[in-house]
Amino acid sequence: MIERRKTRQIKVGNVPIGGDAPIVVQSMTSTKTRDVEKTLLQIEDLHRAGCEIVRVAVPHEEDVLALEEIVKKSPIPVIADIHFAPSYAFRAMEAGTHGIRINPGNIGKEEVVREIVEEARLRGVAVRIGVNSGSLEKDLLEKYGYPKAEALAESALRWSEKFEKWGFSNFKVSIKGSDVLENVRANTIFASETDIPLHIGITEAGWGNKGMIKSAVGIGILLYRGIGDTVRVSLTDDPVVEVETAYEILKSLGLRRKGIEIVACPTCGRIEVDLPKVIDEVEASLRHVDKPLKVAIMGCVVNAIGEAREADIGLACGKGFAWIFKEGKPIRKVDEKEMGKELLSEIEKMV
Repeated sequence: MIERRKTRQIKVGNVPIGGDAPIVVQSMTSTKTRDVEKTLLQIEDLHRAGCEIVRVAVPHEEDVLALEEIVKKSPIPVIADIHFAPSYAFRAMEAGTHGIRINPGNIGKEEVVREIVEEARLRGVAVRIGVNSGSLEKDLLEKYGYPKAEALAESALRWSEKFEKWGFSNFKVSIKGSDVLENVRANTIFASETDIPLHIGITEAGWGNKGMIKSAVGIGILLYRGIGDTVRVSLTDDPVVEVETAYEILKSLGLRRKGIEIVACPTCGRIEVDLPKVIDEVEASLRHVDKPLKVAIMGCVVNAIGEAREADIGLACGKGFAWIFKEGKPIRKVDEKEMGKELLSEIEKMV
């Protein structure tokens, strides 16, 4: 079992973050926030996928005006993403947002940041301090030469100390960069100095498998070290894919269980059935399932029996046939042409 870092607990709306709460999965809408209908439809899709907190972009006046209706109708807490325009932070809180994300480095004057924090304290709104290479303070750039891990961690610690000095504790920190190892180092340094909750992710990870792999490596290292109270997988893709990928990372480390986990053997010359076809059929048909369930789909007798028995349910395939195993026991033999359908039938009974 991974021993998670001990952090204080905060709340974003009704969602606890840190302490003994599960690691929270977040995402961000890709719609224009001013388009209330499309934004709410995407939030619904994210919610069904398991997203627990959603962030929306607020770069323009029209986006600020849309926040009140979005917050009222969203099934999950809404965080307003604020950059360069302090007035939008105040108006977002007036609209009822459950949290705001600010990069103090691009807000401007320290007294303005303090005013935002004081308003958040009065309204019970959570704040996320965002630190990244693009918004690092000039004195830290001069000190370290470039946005290295130590500079990012120092910036995050500096602002955290100020927030606490101002009497505000309902905040979390994110330190993100596109370089995996620098990101890991920066978060590790910060985590060793404080019990403030951390939101983790690899920013600008990219698209497709490359983005997923980069995110899984960086996020996975941090989670294995016990670091991370909430997570976003930042992909150039449908936000729902971000949520699904986040859960796969968490499931692989035993930190969250949600939906179907398919265990399947690699392709090799021993396989006598069309295994990829069966896996695709089963996976596509079970996207709606939230109940944690381990499904083994094994292609030959070398590993099939043992792996299928360890799963909640599974297939152990031979030449042109398969045995269905349930809770470690074989229940019936099925023809290769029917094995996907028959396995799905048994899974539906369980969920």
